[in-house]
Amino acid sequence: MSILEKYSAAMANKDEAAMNELLHDDFKFTMHKSGNSLKKADVIKWAMSGDIKQDKTRVVYENDEVGIHHAFVTFNDGNVEAVMAVYKYKNGKIISLETGATPMPK
Repeated sequence: MSILEKYSAAMANKDEAAMNELLHDDFKFTMHKSGNSLKKADVIKWAMSGDIKQDKTRVVYENDEVGIHHAFVTFNDGNVEAVMAVYKYKNGKIISLETGATPMPK
């Protein structure tokens, strides 16, 4: 199973231990839509909250250095976004994640 497949499964199953294992300690998540930046603990807390529900998830590309992932994400407030994500890897873990999101009509 690829890193992104493991990460998607950890998100879907709210598997905190797997998220801790997959994310590098120096992990940084940059959300270009909002300009916000989150660290490892912030992302794990958000993922465990159940606010993020991914649908039609697919790995667009992945190798030992990077992964590109697309999904439709529904949030608890009812908003849906098409999210393109670029992951960078270091030592077999995700060290950075950058996303661009397009709001989808309700």
